[in-house]
Amino acid sequence: MMLLAGGAEVCVAGFQRERNGLSDLEGVKTIVLGHTADGRLAQRVSAVIKARLALSRLLAGLKRPDVVIARNLEMLALSGAASGHFGGRLPVVYECLDIHRLLLDQGMKGRVLRAAEARFARHASLLATSSPAFVENYFKPLSGLDLPVLLLENKVLALEGAGASWPPQPRMPMQGEPWRIGWFGAIRCRKSFEILSRFAEEMEGRVEVVIRGRVSPHEFSDFEGMVARSPHVSFHGAYKNPEDLADIYREVQFVWAIDFFEEGLNSEWLLPNRLYEGSLHGAIPIALSSTETGRFLKRRGMGLLLDHADPDSLTTRFFNLTPQYYLTLMDQLRQSEASQWMVAGNECQALTRQLSALTPNVGNTPGLAVSSQLQSEG
Repeated sequence: MMLLAGGAEVCVAGFQRERNGLSDLEGVKTIVLGHTADGRLAQRVSAVIKARLALSRLLAGLKRPDVVIARNLEMLALSGAASGHFGGRLPVVYECLDIHRLLLDQGMKGRVLRAAEARFARHASLLATSSPAFVENYFKPLSGLDLPVLLLENKVLALEGAGASWPPQPRMPMQGEPWRIGWFGAIRCRKSFEILSRFAEEMEGRVEVVIRGRVSPHEFSDFEGMVARSPHVSFHGAYKNPEDLADIYREVQFVWAIDFFEEGLNSEWLLPNRLYEGSLHGAIPIALSSTETGRFLKRRGMGLLLDHADPDSLTTRFFNLTPQYYLTLMDQLRQSEASQWMVAGNECQALTRQLSALTPNVGNTPGLAVSSQLQSEG
């Protein structure tokens, strides 16, 4: 959607896990390369091999693109073949928004996967990633990649109809109502559920946890049952449209911006979508001080920061939470710039211009450095 808003013509080819959410997007041709399953690495490798063998047939009839964006390692593995299908020498952008734990493994599996990543990226022209901590903790010291870096944060695309109004207004609970914490987005962290459900139970109705998003069946085989057994926790299903964000975040005062899915690794380094979505729509982020999200918030003097994420720490903070302190947290959030949390049409155009100016990498890449053209603070 950013590329379309920036004036680009877009074709999306990729693997499908659930319904094709882009199939209804006007102006975007979609090509399904195969189907993959969450948490099944061997199956995903097999799907990539099958797609590679069928790629010329699947891409037949498409006109030559100006640039190929390979989102994640699976697509990077196919980028060379895709470039060859169109005659070669196409600029390739490697977009990596999560660092899989196997890439960080110090044993044979990790070395093999990192070597494969470096090999597949040898013709890439640019690395696009969403957090500077990914660069500092993985790409510089471990990856073997030598590419210029574009920091493209997980900001909200705020075009017409996005529903964002700035600055957001405080929404104090009415007398007798609980504080509400939203946990929205990709619901894949079992530890977060255990912490939040125990905390909500201990608060005995003074706090409610509201969950919305896409639940990982690999991590939760009986998610609705777990919710049903957890007092003061509710689940309202997935949300599909960007226009829904304003309404669902306005139902809560806080947003859970903590993740333990790959604790000590990717979870320490990411800057999640819910950080930007929640802040834009007036939900105060709850984060761990020791993570990149916590450091991001601390530099800006905002957020509810925890030294430890456990039910006791949360109970202490919320049992003593006063309306005055909540308003102080809201004032800190409201003093930030809206552009910290969202991208508008001019930034979409700048992104498209930057990508259209790329040239194919023929082996003489500059050193690893963050692009200044689109980089936000941090």
